[in-house]
Amino acid sequence: MKDLARFSGEQANPAVLDRPSQAPVQVRLITISGEEAEQRIDNYLLRICKGVPKSHIYRVLRSGEVRVNKGRVDQTYRLKEGDVVRVPPVRVAEKATHSVPGAEFEILLEDSHLLVINKPAGVAVHGGSGVSYGVIEQLRAARPEARFLELVHRLDRETSGILLLAKKRSALTNLHEQIREGQLDKRYLTLVHGDWQNTRQHVKLPLFKYTTPEGERRVRVQADGMPSHTIFSLIRRYGEFALLEAELKTGRTHQIRVHLASSGFPIVGDDKYGDFGLNRALQKPDGSRIALKRMFLHAHQITFRHPESGLPVTLKAPLSPECMRFLKSLELPNN
Repeated sequence: MKDLARFSGEQANPAVLDRPSQAPVQVRLITISGEEAEQRIDNYLLRICKGVPKSHIYRVLRSGEVRVNKGRVDQTYRLKEGDVVRVPPVRVAEKATHSVPGAEFEILLEDSHLLVINKPAGVAVHGGSGVSYGVIEQLRAARPEARFLELVHRLDRETSGILLLAKKRSALTNLHEQIREGQLDKRYLTLVHGDWQNTRQHVKLPLFKYTTPEGERRVRVQADGMPSHTIFSLIRRYGEFALLEAELKTGRTHQIRVHLASSGFPIVGDDKYGDFGLNRALQKPDGSRIALKRMFLHAHQITFRHPESGLPVTLKAPLSPECMRFLKSLELPNN
């Protein structure tokens, strides 16, 4: 994290960062509440020690400076209600972090357990990999009174649509269980290039996640990859394009994008797996067709059981205006 201060020359604690003259940071003893229980100790420390690099958090865990009920634990330990956690002095330079601008997004549902928003394209869901902050950091900045706010799942930066967040630890645990058991139903709308024929098509291709030499996260179809299953339904053809609904039966990284690209139907505007020549052409208007400068992938529907009542909830997010305008321009003559 380049925005963090350099290490001080002190040898007392390698995880303590250089800081201008301030009141000394001391050991904290924190009793875990019911809402904080069931999360891993490393994730808990990353949340309460904001701005401290992950490497430092794992260093103090390995060194035994973090204790739970006076005993050593490893990074996989899951906290229990009533646990007493010893957090060593870990501090960040006064000028180390840039302030995160608070922001709110279109709300599809909010209650005491959940916050569901319609995320715009081009906004990351969280900071990292060259992004200073994302949706979760902006929402926390806009809601400083919120005791708990965590992502239930993720969307790619260029994907728009429904994003589910939990406002209670119990809600997060419940929804993660629904995801593991395949009870959470997510549907996406996407526009692909090519002569799509089938009204309904299953794609089952194993996906392997890897990192390029430049450090970029990528996915490819590979025999020893993770089993992956997407169901595509044709909604409408637009000449050489087709609007599809994608139903995720598994939730792998970049699953829809790689399944479509590997099947010969790249998503329009996909800058990782798409048709780069086509993408460049579509960024400029042509006749009655307007320009499209984003990836056409939108999380438009989600169904789950409410973590408190157990009742089914179905939410929908309409396509963004730029996608709707692009589709309408494909209906006009001279396309």
